[in-house]
Amino acid sequence: MTQPARAPLPERAADTTAEQPWPVRLLSAKMGEYIAKMSAVWVEGQIVELNHRGAAQYCYLTLRDPDADVSLSVSMPVRAFDVAGMPMSQGARVVAHIKPGFWPKRGTLQMEGRAIRPVGEGELLARLEQLKRILAAEGLFAAERKRRLPFLPGCVGLICGRNSAAERDVVENARRRWPALRFEIRQVPVQGTDAVSAVRAALVDLDAQTHVDVIVVARGGGSFEDLLPFSNEALIRAVADARTPVVSAIGHDIDTPLLDFVADLRASTPTDAAKRIVPDAASELAGLDRARGRIRAAQQRRLHGEADRLRTLRSRPVLASPAAMIEPHLRQIQALRLRARQVVSARVDRGADEIVHLRARARALSPQSTLDRGYAVVSHADGRTVTDRLEVEAREVLRVRVARGDFAVTPVTARSGEPEPSSTQAAKTATATKTTSRSTRNKSTTSARPAPRAKAATRARTPPAVTEKSTKSSEPTDAKA
Repeated sequence: MTQPARAPLPERAADTTAEQPWPVRLLSAKMGEYIAKMSAVWVEGQIVELNHRGAAQYCYLTLRDPDADVSLSVSMPVRAFDVAGMPMSQGARVVAHIKPGFWPKRGTLQMEGRAIRPVGEGELLARLEQLKRILAAEGLFAAERKRRLPFLPGCVGLICGRNSAAERDVVENARRRWPALRFEIRQVPVQGTDAVSAVRAALVDLDAQTHVDVIVVARGGGSFEDLLPFSNEALIRAVADARTPVVSAIGHDIDTPLLDFVADLRASTPTDAAKRIVPDAASELAGLDRARGRIRAAQQRRLHGEADRLRTLRSRPVLASPAAMIEPHLRQIQALRLRARQVVSARVDRGADEIVHLRARARALSPQSTLDRGYAVVSHADGRTVTDRLEVEAREVLRVRVARGDFAVTPVTARSGEPEPSSTQAAKTATATKTTSRSTRNKSTTSARPAPRAKAATRARTPPAVTEKSTKSSEPTDAKA
């Protein structure tokens, strides 16, 4: 029987043929061709291992990156050292011209050195100066970012070499000044290829400790190359990022690695760092004694001065008799009160006199006063005041107001050009007028209503009899009229 499911087998067989692995020789040849196309480059590093066998023409050395844990094996002709004029030694910092090479038989990658030369101190100084300018431009060396050290740290973090003299100098001198001081010590390599990473890791570790108040990075003296790890850019940036104040105590006073510029405090030596991170207990106690003595003397002087002042004040007469101080002010107050009363009384009297004078003047000028002197006011029946003889007509009833009442009159004298009435008619007219006398209790004018002119003329033609209300004879009335 045929099995249709096996029909696609030829296609899978074709795919398997397309994915067949390369032979080792082919891969090795391809890698050799690819690596052979790479050009030679200059590489800088530090010789950490050097192997030279007798009269062999090649030596094998290991170059290590000074800033990272990376190394590279290089085969270098011995004559390259002779041409460079430098001895073959470990720890030297060099620049090597290297070309990658591949050995197909063994499948190994080799670095073939062609030339080597030492990195001179002048070139290193130039690079350090350039790095210094870059870091300064970023503000890592600015004075305003530096922090003050605590006056009395509780715990000091110390980064130093293993069993180094720098550690003893810092610990012994610091505890001699302040015996109760505690230390967190990190012993790390401070020289060589591992120095940068080890010091940086210790710094990060101590900075994370909350009880550490200040960190000291200490190392004794050494050559320029020995102190190069403390000018490494990665370490400088780690110190700048630390939260805890950092003290740099590297080498001697003449040594100036870049760590001195970024640290919060630079000490010339490890011993100087110990003196500057903690105060001297003896000198502080002596200072306290001196301050206590100054305070006591100042208090005594102040007390004596105040006592003398009190004695002086108590010896004054005014304090011997306290009332003597108040009596002058009391007399002054009494005099001022008396003057105030006199002034107010005088002004009140003058005001009263002025009121009396004004009242008398008002009364003298009032119409009632004029009437009291015997004058009278004559007005027409409609209330108009008579001011001219020509305004009065014969037989017109006029109103006369005197000081105590009013009455009506009729003129008997005609105006010029009019005939005078007979004496009998004038007498009848004078006696026929109606007079009204009011009591002086009511000073308001209550005029007797005069009759209209037509009725007055009728009365003049027919004289009425004298009424009982008339209080005055007709003769005086006629005389006044």
